[in-house]
Amino acid sequence: MGRGEEGVFKVQPYKDELLQLWSYTDRASADGSGEAIYNRFLDYRDRDDFVGMDMARKYLQMGYTRAMRYARYPGGKKYDDDGKECEPQHWADDDKREAALVYEAWWQKVEADETYTERKQHHREKHG
Repeated sequence: MGRGEEGVFKVQPYKDELLQLWSYTDRASADGSGEAIYNRFLDYRDRDDFVGMDMARKYLQMGYTRAMRYARYPGGKKYDDDGKECEPQHWADDDKREAALVYEAWWQKVEADETYTERKQHHREKHG
């Protein structure tokens, strides 16, 4: 279990199952995507597939962070051509901010899930 979003586009079969559901264009797309990814999380939970549960959580977290980046930086460009971090704006893109808030709500729902919390604790105890 990695931290944050690391490896989210690499792990199969979850990449093929979740990436196609993921969109953060605006609130409407985030609503549909967040719900679809959360439903996939529930499927993984029902199958006692912790890796799948955690991957779904990562996609929800990534929806939040990516949408928030676009919300704070025009075009999502956090660094200029010289590698210097640009000054964040408050809010560069309101649609992306709304999408980020939708993803955050779904992400927090997963984090609060009792089964997920138990499996995550067990995984950390077993694997560090």
